[in-house]
Amino acid sequence: MLFFGFYFLLAKIPEKVIFGNYLRSRRIIGIALLLLAANYSVHFFFGIRFKNANAAILMNLSTYFLCYWLFSSALTTLLDRFYITKRRLRTHISLWVIFSILSCIVLMLLPEGILQTIALFALAAWLVTYGFVLARRLILAYKRAIRIFNETYSDDIGAYIKWLSIFTWWAVIFGVGCGLLTFLPDKYVYIWILSSIPFYGYLFYSYQNYMIFYEQVERTLEIENAADDEKKKTETEKESPKYFDGIESSLTPWLENKSYTQSGFTIQDMAKTLGTNRTYLNAYIKDKYHATFCEWITGLRLEYAKTMLKEHPEMSIQKIAESSGFLSRSYFIKSFTEKEGCTPAKWRKP
Repeated sequence: MLFFGFYFLLAKIPEKVIFGNYLRSRRIIGIALLLLAANYSVHFFFGIRFKNANAAILMNLSTYFLCYWLFSSALTTLLDRFYITKRRLRTHISLWVIFSILSCIVLMLLPEGILQTIALFALAAWLVTYGFVLARRLILAYKRAIRIFNETYSDDIGAYIKWLSIFTWWAVIFGVGCGLLTFLPDKYVYIWILSSIPFYGYLFYSYQNYMIFYEQVERTLEIENAADDEKKKTETEKESPKYFDGIESSLTPWLENKSYTQSGFTIQDMAKTLGTNRTYLNAYIKDKYHATFCEWITGLRLEYAKTMLKEHPEMSIQKIAESSGFLSRSYFIKSFTEKEGCTPAKWRKP
């Protein structure tokens, strides 16, 4: 835990301005991990749970409440750089203080009995609800980012942030589990400590792996932010056929030239080539093809790949994937199988 915490705080990252938000997220995670490490250390080395069980429960509840916010804010800010505000920070710090004070009153001042039990259940329900609310907010940010990617990028870069969704659900299960383990008999405390190892190991691996793709993801989100003014100007205008006519006439040669086989382009790039803006182009694609930008481009590439599979049986699947515009062989096979019901190699066989 100490290694993970200090690594997130101090390890170097690429010296580029675009990584500033990633660095902030990592530092918040580092602080959360060090707080949890301190909590575990008190339990492990000082045996507080065996000396004063109520004090141990109080420390756990307070630490988890604060770490719920730190973890969720660190992950959400990867998808929304404006998520952490002074107002939001004050709100959650105040909630943590209130929760900690009430926990102290219930555990230290109330006599053991039915009243204390009911109060503890109420605190546990508050903690779990708080965790679910934060998790829901992160999942919504994740879904919004996926929508942006599908409407902006020709490739499936949403796969690069899939770990955020996986980790969020895992965190909910782990967080609730830790809350319940807090009330376990003393002899089972080792389960509570050991359960953290795979959880934080996955977090460490995910952050390290995400750094490889972060710049690509962040630039796509920046494109969306930069397009806000354009959207405001055009959203009051009706996407009438006169706009679509201009797009359709310039789109024909673009399709004939198989320009969609170029990998890595965005709807911004395509709109510039066609002499329009991304808002009109996005509306046109949705209106005519009933698909997102990414889905439409993927469909065009798959049809091109099918032609290549038929006409060039000597070409490898890897080469066909590359020539069709797919960034990876695995994504090509996955997309092809979902549409055709079999792999490209099997489809090509007579």
